[in-house]
Amino acid sequence: MQKRFIFFFLFTLSFSVIYAQILTPSKWEVTPATPKARVGDEIDILFHVKIDDNWYLYSSEFDCEDGPMKTTFDFIKDPSFQLVGKVSAINPVDKFDDVFECDVKIFKKTAEFRQRIKILTPKLKISGTYEFQVCTEVDGRCIPGDGEFLLTRFDITGSALSSETPKEDETEEVPATTEETPQPEFYGNSKGPYIDATILDGEASQTGDSMWGYMFFAFILGFASLITPCVFPMIPMTVTFFLKEDQTKSQGIRKGVFFGISVIVIYTIAGTLFALLFGAEGLNALATHWIPNLFVFAIFIVFALSFLGMFEITAPHQLVNKADQQSEKGGLVGIFFMASTLVLVSFSCTIPIVGNVLVLSAGGEVIKPVVGMFSYALAFAIPFTLFAIFPEWLKGMPKSGGWLNSVKVTLGFLELALALKFFSIADQTYHWGLLDRDLNIALWIVIFTLLGFYFLGKLRMPSDSPVEKVSVPRLLWATLTFSFVVYLIPGLWGAPLKALAGYLPPMHTHDFDLVSMARGDKSDDICGEPLYGDFLHLPHGLKGYFDYDQALTCARQQNKPLFIDFTGHGCTNCREMEAVVWSDPQVMDRLKNDFVVVALYVDDKTELPESEWYTSAYDGKLKKTMGKQNADLQITNLENNAQPFYILLGKDERVLAWPYAYNRDVESFVRFLDSGKAKFKELY
Repeated sequence: MQKRFIFFFLFTLSFSVIYAQILTPSKWEVTPATPKARVGDEIDILFHVKIDDNWYLYSSEFDCEDGPMKTTFDFIKDPSFQLVGKVSAINPVDKFDDVFECDVKIFKKTAEFRQRIKILTPKLKISGTYEFQVCTEVDGRCIPGDGEFLLTRFDITGSALSSETPKEDETEEVPATTEETPQPEFYGNSKGPYIDATILDGEASQTGDSMWGYMFFAFILGFASLITPCVFPMIPMTVTFFLKEDQTKSQGIRKGVFFGISVIVIYTIAGTLFALLFGAEGLNALATHWIPNLFVFAIFIVFALSFLGMFEITAPHQLVNKADQQSEKGGLVGIFFMASTLVLVSFSCTIPIVGNVLVLSAGGEVIKPVVGMFSYALAFAIPFTLFAIFPEWLKGMPKSGGWLNSVKVTLGFLELALALKFFSIADQTYHWGLLDRDLNIALWIVIFTLLGFYFLGKLRMPSDSPVEKVSVPRLLWATLTFSFVVYLIPGLWGAPLKALAGYLPPMHTHDFDLVSMARGDKSDDICGEPLYGDFLHLPHGLKGYFDYDQALTCARQQNKPLFIDFTGHGCTNCREMEAVVWSDPQVMDRLKNDFVVVALYVDDKTELPESEWYTSAYDGKLKKTMGKQNADLQITNLENNAQPFYILLGKDERVLAWPYAYNRDVESFVRFLDSGKAKFKELY
């Protein structure tokens, strides 16, 4: 009897302990959409809830007034902010409640509420409480709950606004509205894309928080920028510039070192000051404006003709004598000019570190941008310093005289071909239509065919010696050159030529594209005729948009995530991504069927109607053109101005996956698309 009593007591005790556990089937997180803003800006406060399986959370607004407990929010009034509108419940689902016999709205797995506030003072403080009720579908249990929130860690700039605000100790209950498909205003007044805090869990910052990490990151990307199509054309120009017959080896090394130091100094000072004076968008303006691009195009042509032997670029006789008398002073001026040209051309590159540094500079930081630019320029300058010294090593080789002239002529042909890239940037940005893709390929075929005959000795330049017999190296170079010509020929009929995507105009400029005609290039229908579709085009026959507002509306109608491509006419890495990554069947299938695609050109010069102009909250400047508005959208909402930059967006403009930059790995890009698609299904 005693044993049975003890057993019954222990069983009852264990049973009561199990049911006495405090259940917490929902976990709340309150964060701002962005911690950085200015006084006068409007930002969103996000209430994100994770809900356990088999449980659901009642939303904040539905018609069943005598039904279950709704989610409510109380904001403590504070002089630092003002509420704008009501709390919005983002995409709850409908449910018929059998207990209360009415229709309600609930969330499963995750829930999202948003409250917009206007910032009135730099010392922003947001606090309050919330109440809610969660129920389980298994046994009908319901648990009410509440919580408090306090947000003070903001980076707010600007002076306080005068506004009548209630006393701090008062509270205000904020009614909420259900927002099935939110309709944001466009650009300047838009909520804009924001990054969900849950996406950032376990992710490292792209630049690192520490100064040393930032410097190392900048240094590595300085080396990486050398392989980009916008920098590579400067390599032959640098080598040929330092091919001098009348200087010693020590003089050549000193000039090479001076050249490297000049690059570092110019890059660091000019880059930082440029951002401070003209803002982060100034980089795109410099890289795509027709004046600097045609200027560089002309420089390449002049140097190419000089290297081919048409004329010799020499200083006036008086300067030469003065240089002899004052030991190389005249030469150093030319080297400094060469370094300045290198900096100007390389600014066309959209390596993320440059955009990041310029955004930091324009945002008010000083030390970190200077250190970043210095680290980037140091790594960038080291290889070019070696290139500057390299001709002196060539002179130590046997029979250097004739061989060096052959090197100059070869590099002259290369400069002639690469010059077309800079003309193409201006041509695409301003929609001149003068240098289409097929014309560019035809010019390259002619140039490299002539180079092949030059290697075989069938073509002689004015400074060349007769070629009595073709050496094995010349024969090998001729073989490689003619092979390259054969590779180019199918491009006249639309072959993609992926290896050259960064150097050639985009495929849509091709007049006679048999490849696209043969495969049809069809994609799913879109919601309507895209704005600006008469002069802007997506690659590979994709159908999509070039206006953010129009694309977002279509994505909501089709219940698909929005794929945003921040791109540019002068973005060589963008063309490479489109040719190498987008063209892959795995990627094309996803872009055509699973997403609505929008390409936002940040450098397009098309001026919009005056009714669409607005003043940027980021830099206070009037945005008149399509490109400036697209660039402002990227900088203001994503704090980035590098291209290519890919974003996946949900119905409520939530960023669904970590943004994707220049990376030619197809599998990584596929994982990026799939992760955004999975997040979209989870949320909506």
